[in-house]
Amino acid sequence: MSRLAQTHGLTDIQQEILSTVRDFVDKEIIPVATELEHRDEYPTQIVEGLKELGIFGLMIPEEYGGLGESLLTYALCVEEIARGWMSVSGIINTHFIVAYMLKQHGTQEQKDHFLPRMAAGEVRGAFSMSEPALGSDVSAISSKGVRDGDEYVLNGQKMWLTNGGTSTLVAVLCRTDEGHPEGTAPHKSMTTFLVEKEPGFGEVRPGLTIPGKIDKMGYKGVDTTELIMDGLRIPADRVLGGVTGRGFYHMMDGVEVGRVNVAARGCGVAQRAFELGVSYAQQRTTFGKPIAQHQAIQFKLAEMATKVEAAHAMMVNAARKKDSGERNDLEAGMAKYLASEYCKEVVEDAFRIHGGYGFSKEYEIERLYREAPMLLIGEGTAEIQKMIIGRRLLEEYRFQG
Repeated sequence: MSRLAQTHGLTDIQQEILSTVRDFVDKEIIPVATELEHRDEYPTQIVEGLKELGIFGLMIPEEYGGLGESLLTYALCVEEIARGWMSVSGIINTHFIVAYMLKQHGTQEQKDHFLPRMAAGEVRGAFSMSEPALGSDVSAISSKGVRDGDEYVLNGQKMWLTNGGTSTLVAVLCRTDEGHPEGTAPHKSMTTFLVEKEPGFGEVRPGLTIPGKIDKMGYKGVDTTELIMDGLRIPADRVLGGVTGRGFYHMMDGVEVGRVNVAARGCGVAQRAFELGVSYAQQRTTFGKPIAQHQAIQFKLAEMATKVEAAHAMMVNAARKKDSGERNDLEAGMAKYLASEYCKEVVEDAFRIHGGYGFSKEYEIERLYREAPMLLIGEGTAEIQKMIIGRRLLEEYRFQG
């Protein structure tokens, strides 16, 4: 283990899980990640290995066949996996958010039906909130669910669906006006639907189409897709929690946990960038000595290491706060904002240390340089995080005049 990004106070079980995941990353992910990423190939063998390790059930309670671990354990595992290849952590994150939403808000029948198979990795989760014209304005969702007897009919187009092709269960946020009078606040007339489907592309069940993969700058391997609903019929018992109008709260609870995950991803990618930079700086020679002995490079390494350490500490704090049962939106927003910004900066410094070779696809830093920007927008942009942080600070420090 490196000196940086250590987490104190972990149990023996947590340390054992993390050690196992780190070994898996070093042996099974890092050696093949860049080649798979350049081919935009789904990491089937890696995913099967993570299933065997029990990662898909890490936070699912033991009564449903999971490991029943904390958000902190999960976030530290994500940090390790993102250190190997960020796309793999994305495959796990969407699955985990849906499992978390089911655990927290699902009916007993929904938990019994989905969680054991999700823990085993047999059912793979994705969640769908965004739409083509939406951006960060969740309240402007236009996809609709209309009651028709014992079913709901869903229509609309969703966007930026991670795991859209490979997933078999999608939590989809739609507007439902049923039981909500005219003038109801937009966020109080949204519902989360649990949509089961076949993996793959095209029409994956009647009324539901996954057109294909969106071609992205980075974050390859994992499939990011659209989702088109045209007369999609969903049984009423597949409304998450059994009650309409709670979807916005379900999604925000899931995203709050997801923000800790994105912070953990930023920490992992930044750690790997630092490892690559500090290693290369000791091997590359200019002006008769390794570049690591030049003060300009030492300053870069010092700044990079400090950012890695600071981001890790904030991510751990946000996870521990949620685990304690406290509200953590402020801490999660801060951690996500700082970790993603610092990740971009650390990756860029490692890229600069590599000089011209950093521009070559032969070197791993080229892949990291294309991956880091996704963290600036995923699970809410930096600007959205700052809005959340600012509002929460004004609540906490309300002026008493």
